[in-house]
Amino acid sequence: MIEVSIQDRIATILLNRPEKRNALNNEMVLKLHAALLNLRSDDQCKIVIIKAKGEAFCAGADLAYLQDLQSNTYEQNLADSQQLMEMFSTLYHFPKITIAQVEGAALAGGCGLSGLCDFCYATPNAQFGYTEVKIGFIPAIVSVFLTRKIGENLAKQLLLTGDIVSASEAHTMHLITKVVDNEEIDSEVLKVAQRLIKSVSSDSIRLTKKLLSSFPGMPIQSQLDLAAVYNAKARATDDCKKGIAAFLNKEKLTW
Repeated sequence: MIEVSIQDRIATILLNRPEKRNALNNEMVLKLHAALLNLRSDDQCKIVIIKAKGEAFCAGADLAYLQDLQSNTYEQNLADSQQLMEMFSTLYHFPKITIAQVEGAALAGGCGLSGLCDFCYATPNAQFGYTEVKIGFIPAIVSVFLTRKIGENLAKQLLLTGDIVSASEAHTMHLITKVVDNEEIDSEVLKVAQRLIKSVSSDSIRLTKKLLSSFPGMPIQSQLDLAAVYNAKARATDDCKKGIAAFLNKEKLTW
């Protein structure tokens, strides 16, 4: 269901359940979470690309699996929901750059998955939407991250209507980073990853992502106080010392 490969510090997570439109069931969620946890601590990996095999990126929750869950107790359903929550939380707090490469439909939890990545590149035929309300379900866990990403008003527009939007509409809503032609998306995503590997510091990525994820809900003075703490922490990292020395000595630096 999940294939992982690493080459030149770029890890690729391939969703490999094309016969089910890469829909998420419990096993797939656990395998995806395990892959993220492994890559989080793998020094050979600096950037993670999430892509999919088949016509869809991810159609969200496996409906047959959801139907089976209806016979569960509340406690069992809560435990299952918490497993999904933990996977999404790990992706949101991931200390390395994550890039979603979306070709085809990214719906419901699949839209949440692509939206949680730092960058999302999609082909013109890609579609995005949170369709849970159309089947009597709710976009509960993904709503937490979506409102942070695009704001409450746009989030309501997507979450309450279940509307599916095109890649160009998703770009206008700041749901994705860029629309790329089908024949160019592989090379475009790889080019972005290769550029970032050489041009940005791993310590800087980790600290910046951690700082940004802490801001929502905090008073501005608390944000500033935290930013000052991170500023001080960053100065003590080996990457900062190396980067400043290279700049002052006019040396070309490759991270």
